[in-house]
Amino acid sequence: MFQDPKMGTSPSMTVLENMSMAWNKNNRYGFSWGIEKNKISDIKDSLSKLFLGLEDKLDVKVGLLSGGQRQAMALLMAAISNPCLLLLDEHMAALDPKTSEIIAGLTDKIVKECKITTLMVTHNLKQAISMGNRLIMMHRGKIVLDIRDKDKESLTAEKLLALFSQKESSDIISDRLMLA
Repeated sequence: MFQDPKMGTSPSMTVLENMSMAWNKNNRYGFSWGIEKNKISDIKDSLSKLFLGLEDKLDVKVGLLSGGQRQAMALLMAAISNPCLLLLDEHMAALDPKTSEIIAGLTDKIVKECKITTLMVTHNLKQAISMGNRLIMMHRGKIVLDIRDKDKESLTAEKLLALFSQKESSDIISDRLMLA
């Protein structure tokens, strides 16, 4: 999933057309209709779990939806084919705080229910701490912290920043020692 809510869906297609495209991912199309009428109830059911009313907007062009609705739909579309790995590139960064919380909850729910291995990139420390079972912090292209399971449970944003500052300070000192 992309940071920009406009990137995960096709704005000129309807909600139903976008969902059908995701539903049929990895299937052969041939000369049949892209929307299978017998799948519409399944698509509506999947959309209803987002609690955004999208199941009642099947004929609406996706370009007319809010950024949060589009991002939620893109998340569902990415997970609907049961991928082995889900890559989330700051998928909540372009959203307002309230919508970001909704998408965070949906992300957590979908990842846990579908049991998808997920790599989520975020600069939001609270989200990084609260989501997932492992937190990897990078600085200048290198892993500087790798915190797992129980160590992560007791972590706060303040503690994380302190750990990062401590690590960054030791790196600066070791860099200077190498120059001397």
